[in-house]
Amino acid sequence: MALLKIARMGHPVLRTPAEPVRDPTDHAIRRLAADMIETMHDAPGVGLAAPQVHRGLRIVVFRVPADRSGGEAVADTVLINPVVEPLGEELVAGWEGCLSIPGLRGIVPRHRRIRYRGVDLSGNPIEREAEGFHARVLQHEVDHLDGILYIDRMPDLRLLAFNEESEHITAALSA
Repeated sequence: MALLKIARMGHPVLRTPAEPVRDPTDHAIRRLAADMIETMHDAPGVGLAAPQVHRGLRIVVFRVPADRSGGEAVADTVLINPVVEPLGEELVAGWEGCLSIPGLRGIVPRHRRIRYRGVDLSGNPIEREAEGFHARVLQHEVDHLDGILYIDRMPDLRLLAFNEESEHITAALSA
């Protein structure tokens, strides 16, 4: 396995819609997914989309740590050709960061509940419902496959801050 270079905001690969994966069982796809998981852990992050590692393919890897999701842990998952469907209209604003926009984070509205589907590395279907942090991670990563960054979803760029300064925004919003 290998650590992959993460594309940063400004690189055209992050703004180009990714192509569907034709054969999820292909050895090169398995290798890419393994390298993406290793890169995600090393970064460290909770999700990574193939365009973030300079590959224009519809592949995401993610994990949901129990301490970030209120107890709903999800192990490392590879999702190929994912589709996200909102379940309801409710949006929840929450902090997001991105490995492609290091050092910054912003408050982004996302659907509270979603259904997502795709296939795994064996071509087996995956379909799950998710809410909260789990739903946020999937929406963020699938956006990458469509050339969308979280800052594009922010209705107010005054809610974008360096990580170490974001506590000021949180305090102002709580007051």
